[in-house]
Amino acid sequence: MNYRMLRGDSFNPWRNLAVEALLFETLGPEEIVFYLWQNQNTVVIGRHQNAWQECRVKLLEDEGGLLARRSTGGGAVYHDLGNLNFTFVVPRACYDVRRQLDVVRRAAADFGIEAAFTGRNDLVAALNGAKFSGNAFKFSDAVGMHHGTVLVNVDMDRLGRYLVPGKDKLKAKGIGSVRARVCNLADLNPDITVPALTDALERAFVSAYGPARRVAVADLDPVRLAALEERFSAWDFRLGKALPFDATLSHRFDWGGVTLELKLRHGIIERAAVWSDAMDEAVIARIAPALEGLRYENGALADALRALHNPQMSDLAAWIAGEELG
Repeated sequence: MNYRMLRGDSFNPWRNLAVEALLFETLGPEEIVFYLWQNQNTVVIGRHQNAWQECRVKLLEDEGGLLARRSTGGGAVYHDLGNLNFTFVVPRACYDVRRQLDVVRRAAADFGIEAAFTGRNDLVAALNGAKFSGNAFKFSDAVGMHHGTVLVNVDMDRLGRYLVPGKDKLKAKGIGSVRARVCNLADLNPDITVPALTDALERAFVSAYGPARRVAVADLDPVRLAALEERFSAWDFRLGKALPFDATLSHRFDWGGVTLELKLRHGIIERAAVWSDAMDEAVIARIAPALEGLRYENGALADALRALHNPQMSDLAAWIAGEELG
């Protein structure tokens, strides 16, 4: 197996996500890549989230920030230069989330911080139980990608100002604010800086996997990289087209929230949009096509969701079977 380490060459989220996507698309069968990168003053939303409901977009842009949409599921996060992002791109046969997260745990331990994996996708500090890293995942038939954040010295005022957590999410977690459940590693050890953590993560990667060769963004195909950056920066991809919908159905499950927006004509679903912070972005992407063309009735919707043969979709079907449709 060949191990590669790559550091980002930009603080622009659209370029950084393009680099990540190109690594995912071009990974060799005997290659594992560890990519470290940073975004400046950015809100990054999950693949199936509604930007307008998750972020104060105008405020962010008025203050010079950027909105980005990643290719993985999960919720909205704020990035600035006090945050460090990591990405593992590995063959499916080698994908091991515990081994990958152990790299982050080892790096934190270098600074005397004990960390634990908890919840759907979080790393928390054992000292106070606060989250310092959120993680998300994506798979093709051959490749697995795991990326996450590490809060080192993030501006918590901006984080709380730009992100708009849903009331149902706050109620489900039993807390009153975004800021209440996250922490900066520098608050636990002031010796932690982003450069120091970057070095520690690379050492931990080599310790866990083996000697790695450093590569540069300049080594990647510039034409494919530019095309991917154009896609990630496009307004339609980041914010989506606003459409009028006749029916909206929302519910929060243990595995994430789902909102269905349905355009109807003579009782038939002409168009469906699905918003979710669920981690399984691939199954969420299958919902809208499964519903379009159906009669707007409980049984038809529930049957279509059960036919996706996924435990989460069974939960969604059970809920929608008993929901009063307006």
